[in-house]
Amino acid sequence: MRIIVVGAGEVGTYVADRLSRQEHDIALIELDPERFRQIDAELDVLVINGSGTDPAALQRAGIDDTDLLVAATNKDEINLFSALLARQAGVNKTIVRVQSRKLRSKEVAALFDKFDDHLVIDPDQEVADSVLRLMEYPGAMDLSRMADEEVVIIGARLPAHAPMVGVSLHALGRELDPDWDFIVGTITRKVQEDDQEEKTIIPRQDEVLREGDLLRVICKSRALRDVTDRLGIAKDVPRRALLLGGGRTAEMIAESLLYRGVDVAIIEKKHERALELSETLAKALIYEGDVTDVEMLEEADVARQDLVIALTGEDDANVLACLYAKSTSARSKKNNNETGIETIAVVHRLKLLDLLETNQVDTALSPRTATANSVLRFVRGDVGSVAAVETFLHGDVEVLEFAVSDDSPCVGKTLSDMEVTKDALVGAIVRDGKAQIARGQSTFRSNDHVIAIAKPESVDKLTALFV
Repeated sequence: MRIIVVGAGEVGTYVADRLSRQEHDIALIELDPERFRQIDAELDVLVINGSGTDPAALQRAGIDDTDLLVAATNKDEINLFSALLARQAGVNKTIVRVQSRKLRSKEVAALFDKFDDHLVIDPDQEVADSVLRLMEYPGAMDLSRMADEEVVIIGARLPAHAPMVGVSLHALGRELDPDWDFIVGTITRKVQEDDQEEKTIIPRQDEVLREGDLLRVICKSRALRDVTDRLGIAKDVPRRALLLGGGRTAEMIAESLLYRGVDVAIIEKKHERALELSETLAKALIYEGDVTDVEMLEEADVARQDLVIALTGEDDANVLACLYAKSTSARSKKNNNETGIETIAVVHRLKLLDLLETNQVDTALSPRTATANSVLRFVRGDVGSVAAVETFLHGDVEVLEFAVSDDSPCVGKTLSDMEVTKDALVGAIVRDGKAQIARGQSTFRSNDHVIAIAKPESVDKLTALFV
């Protein structure tokens, strides 16, 4: 597929890189000359210095032969206009990133009503949904549900006290056999003990799990509590939550938390927005102030919170506020383990991730993965058997859900019969609404939903087995 990506920010670059490694023909348009030179040197794609609203730049990118345009700049108007120009040029599929609430209107949507294949991405909603999934499992770095929530993929780093530390996958398999409830899909760990570089592998039976390993575990939904216990994560729904920043994402999170009976407080810098939140969220405490102001954080009683979520548009502020929250945490004993404030920071600059982990900010989220997941699902929509796609900030892998049709190549075959690439793993099969962990003798049938995990360069080979 020939794809044009407009905007070489964190989102656009990430999407272009992911798609190029799956052998799509990618052109990336970037207006800023310095950013253009940087990306041109880093990515193996066609990079055009220009604007997505300039027909000449679109022509240089090959608009006449393009199948899909992804408009992912940080300016909504540019994204919308780029998509409309692409449609005018005959591009059949468009994806538009829209952040402004004003532009998510019926009038704007009507611009695309006459087009069949278009997608408007809402990163705010995606981030909000991710936060709400994670808050129930302090220590988890990501959590996804697939196949009508019958299968869960959870990512977490193993703390020293986790029961899985020091256990080989072979020994774990003997314990779980014959009715497996979960399987370790990937391990992300340091290449050298004294190095910061990490590598993600599809593990084999002789692997021994270590402290600090980032695991992604594919499990039956009913087995999630057992898995979190083994990972050293305790289910602990917060009673009090402090949201730093009062934007649209914060408002959506607050509404859901209040509905669940959680006490919510929000710190918002802008006076007008603080007043608006006090009216729309009557049960929440709204503070007007700067999230990096220590006195403001203390006034909001940060030390007594169970959960602090930093959601401003400023990465530095989000990180600093979370670090301060951790430092002032009022410790209490829960389940015989010292537990403090859980912190979640939304970041846009991915270079901050190492800093976050080093300083024990619990979880980092980024709008880039939310956007990438939407794009990948849309791209794979050409292949009707691909029902869902998930990507992650940490660990270079994708999780895919395949809907097995009557003519899928896998029908009637066992997993042992399939030539699955070494950089992929088939984790679970959902049949008649019941999940089972895939084993060698598992047989695939039409209407099954199959959950698999793979490195990006192996996705196409994996997909060919089921589509």
